[in-house]
Amino acid sequence: MPLNTDQESPMESVIGIDIGTQSTKALVLDAQGRILAQHSHAYRVETPRPLWAEQWPEVWWEAVMICVRACLAAPAVDPSQVKALCVSSLYGGSGIPVDAEIRPLHPCLIWMDRRAEAQVRWIDAHVDLARLRAITGNGVDSYYGFTKMRWLKDERPEVWARTRYLLPPNSYINYRLSGEIAIDHCAAGNIGGIYDLQARDWSPEMITALGLDQDKLPARLVDSGTSVGGLLPALATELGLPAGIAVLAGGVDAAMATLAAGAARPGQHVAMLGTSMCWGMINQQVDATQGLISMPHVLNGARDLYTFGGALTAGASVSWFIDLCCADDAETEAESAFARLEPPARSLPPGADGLLFLPYLMGERSPVWDARASACFIGLNLTHRRHHLYRAVLEGVAFALRHNMAAGERQGQPLDPYLIVVGGAARSDLWMQIIADVTHLPVYTYREEVEAALGAGLLAGQAVGLIDLADTRRHGQLTERATPDPTAAERYDTLFSLYCELYPVLAPVMHRLGDATAPTP
Repeated sequence: MPLNTDQESPMESVIGIDIGTQSTKALVLDAQGRILAQHSHAYRVETPRPLWAEQWPEVWWEAVMICVRACLAAPAVDPSQVKALCVSSLYGGSGIPVDAEIRPLHPCLIWMDRRAEAQVRWIDAHVDLARLRAITGNGVDSYYGFTKMRWLKDERPEVWARTRYLLPPNSYINYRLSGEIAIDHCAAGNIGGIYDLQARDWSPEMITALGLDQDKLPARLVDSGTSVGGLLPALATELGLPAGIAVLAGGVDAAMATLAAGAARPGQHVAMLGTSMCWGMINQQVDATQGLISMPHVLNGARDLYTFGGALTAGASVSWFIDLCCADDAETEAESAFARLEPPARSLPPGADGLLFLPYLMGERSPVWDARASACFIGLNLTHRRHHLYRAVLEGVAFALRHNMAAGERQGQPLDPYLIVVGGAARSDLWMQIIADVTHLPVYTYREEVEAALGAGLLAGQAVGLIDLADTRRHGQLTERATPDPTAAERYDTLFSLYCELYPVLAPVMHRLGDATAPTP
């Protein structure tokens, strides 16, 4: 997947690694930003109970080694010329509790995990929430790592007592690579609750208020593009890499993917639509009352913030609908279902003939922050067919995107007058047009696959002077996919207002319905 093919590939290269929720990917970049090799390895999330989601870090380490070895075995790669590597990772929630020998004591409670609802209620009742928001730039929800840390302390006291550090996934992998303990500011800020966003440091005040222990947090905080140490000699020999090459701190995957899409200065913003939706902007100030998540960016993190919001089910909403309504077709492949549904859905007017869809199939993150929210179609009648519902699902996710963008605009940072969209949803011309009409912004996509592993590689390349991120060609070829249609955009303004009214009205019913149908203890 070349990003720039006008020169011969030099020998020097860097490695970018992304530890994802369901797979890890590694790639090798040369000085032109070209991908010389890439490999991915899949695994599962452990869900031992409803609303629980956890992973053992050994799974990640094994996947990293598999992917790096495969990349280094590629004919285009000379391992002796690799100059650095950088690890991006999923948001690791609680972090990995490790003992004094850095041995994992408990699975990592990852971002999907929602078991800390009781801890959220305790925090709401006992902590000055206005003060927490002012210091951390973030709110309170079981999404955040600090609530999951409280769960470990409350529910696994024997683990808590033995815990020396709580390490984000990339920090743990960096330790395995370099033998050094450190945490990047991006990952630390994403924990929320215990990180002072203005001071770029841990907040002793909030750590005390939350009843947590500062000595369990890494004392060394570094920028994402900083080396935490050199590659261990034994590991270098095993992999065929030069000993001591820089192991960069790395950061959270959403910010790293935004960097890969070219967001490097305030005002730039990117929407990533895969299984979930994540929209993020670069800014320098934060208003936590708007319900978005903020942390130092992976680039220029001492100055710039990455502020983002997201829907838990974006592409997952579409996949759910296809599985539900097209499973009995003679052709059940998702691609063929999309091909059949898109033409008739494209012929429909905005609003799919009177339908609205709330895409809250797993509760919702920002700006709603309600683990008990549920999805629904509003406006159904006997004239509606599958393509109506399909279009309503696409529109519902587009409304969720605009909902987060509106919260971002209230931060005070003007946004660039266009939107970059990356991820699997970019394959749908219809969806790109709907997003352009809903947001009133022209939509651009990349010809190449833009993802967090690429961002990690680009950051590594810049750190060792191999790649200049000011050269936008390093990010690939942008293509304009859709421009807003004024008539459709005006219609969507009305529909978006109705969309925003639905959740506050329906939330009490959603909650009572959940209570009424909950399993008996």
